[in-house]
Amino acid sequence: MTEKELLYVEDAISHEIYMINTCNEIEDCLTDENLVKLVKKLKKKHETLIEMFMDLL
Repeated sequence: MTEKELLYVEDAISHEIYMINTCNEIEDCLTDENLVKLVKKLKKKHETLIEMFMDLL
């Protein structure tokens, strides 16, 4: 993997961490159970993406 490609992967991982943190914050503010389920589903998707990017390293 080139240095440039590594930087792209690092940026993608940082983005996924940001999205997970945002999902956590939003989940704490929601009262509608359907919205909470949706945010949890999105959070799980971003956690899966982090695992995929980590496997590249």
